[in-house]
Amino acid sequence: MIILTGDTHRDFDRIFDFCAEYGTTRDDIMVILGDAGINYFLDAYDYALKQWLAGLEVTLLCVHGNHEERPFMIPGYQEKKWRGGTVYWEPEFPNLLFAKDGEIYDLDGRKALVIGGAYSVDKYWRLSNGARWFPTEQPSEEIMDDVERALDRVHWRVDVVLSHTAPLKYEPIEEFLPSVDQSAVDKTTERWLDGIEDRLDYDHWYLGHYHCNKRDSKVTILFEEYIEL
Repeated sequence: MIILTGDTHRDFDRIFDFCAEYGTTRDDIMVILGDAGINYFLDAYDYALKQWLAGLEVTLLCVHGNHEERPFMIPGYQEKKWRGGTVYWEPEFPNLLFAKDGEIYDLDGRKALVIGGAYSVDKYWRLSNGARWFPTEQPSEEIMDDVERALDRVHWRVDVVLSHTAPLKYEPIEEFLPSVDQSAVDKTTERWLDGIEDRLDYDHWYLGHYHCNKRDSKVTILFEEYIEL
């Protein structure tokens, strides 16, 4: 199986429950659509979490979110080839894979483009209160260029897109927090994704980030629900 779900923010109890209920194995893939939170504290707490997740009978593929550091910024992560693309991993935890933005993976015959990252609306609260915030949260210009070059190579045709945030036109504005001044939110990533979506020939786009579940004919936003790809 290839299963998609939304943000976990370091709470994987529901993932363990899902795997137990459906009898998954390491041959099955669970895609976390950003904010898995595995690389957040960058210390022994993260290591302990990875040791616990090493007991999961599933392979996790984690899209980059905005509440975690990028693996290439963390000592110990390596790159390897996986399903036609490149992932970050640590040999000690072979079932924990982290997608590289701009890679196109073969997910059982489907070409799946990954585009992680987003702006944190709680950025200044985190900075003011000693919580972690990562300057690498949004795609850099280099990453954006990598994504567009990868799409050039496949003539702008993929089967699915796996991202953390949404193209601007698909933002679920009804879910926005009333306490957040949207005029102060950096929409750079969403505007860029809008341009990608306009040009791209694709079947469906899946994302997390908004802590809601919403579906239409082209885009599905996931939080604690699951979809089999």
